[in-house]
Amino acid sequence: MARLVVRSRAESPELKKAASSIEQAAWTELGYLNYTRAHYEHYEGLLDEYPEYQLCLVDEETGYPVAVANSVPFVCSGPDDLPAEGWDWVVETAARTKHTKANMLGALAVSVPAVHRSKGYARLIIRSLLNLAESKKLNGVVVPVRPTGKVRHPWVPIADYMTWKDDKGRPYDPWLRSHLASGGKIVGPCERSMTVHEPLGFWENWSQKRFQETGRYALKGGIAPVDIDVDRQTGTYEEPNVWIAYS
Repeated sequence: MARLVVRSRAESPELKKAASSIEQAAWTELGYLNYTRAHYEHYEGLLDEYPEYQLCLVDEETGYPVAVANSVPFVCSGPDDLPAEGWDWVVETAARTKHTKANMLGALAVSVPAVHRSKGYARLIIRSLLNLAESKKLNGVVVPVRPTGKVRHPWVPIADYMTWKDDKGRPYDPWLRSHLASGGKIVGPCERSMTVHEPLGFWENWSQKRFQETGRYALKGGIAPVDIDVDRQTGTYEEPNVWIAYS
């Protein structure tokens, strides 16, 4: 077993660089999600604004992270009042209220390199986020969770998908299972967690296909279809997530 320690990006430029590399590699296939307005306008700035909230699970032997997590402190009335928007809403709210005393931690991403998956590192980094919230005297953690298994079921509504169970009566989705096993509770769906609205050429670039007709199309790596409007030469991808809350 590797000897692991939790550190933050604030500790060194080298750790910041390594964490960025891991995050980019883990999400390369989904690069179009970088073009939600919230991500494009605020995300990197928030990571720099709050480096101590960007955690790394580091292998002490190599000095290199095996998992990273990104989060921001923000103002939230509580888990019972979370909107249909999710990831974008957390980022925009954190950017708008960054000079106001925060009361909640918003978890934005957990990234584990493929070579280190299925080792329990994701749950360890989740626990580190909970410890961070407690150390900062925040009321809890809310997470717009991207259910990993839904990539195989992009046409199924999120409200239906999140009710699926496995043969042991647990949530069907492995990432939702991990959050519940770590003490999280499902609040409900956030239907428009991340919204990308771009010209048709943008979507043809990412999909590597030509769109000749208006309609809904599956995207590689997407968990919902993209809505293509050929007449208006635009496409809109609204990614649904699941709100998880930790108190």
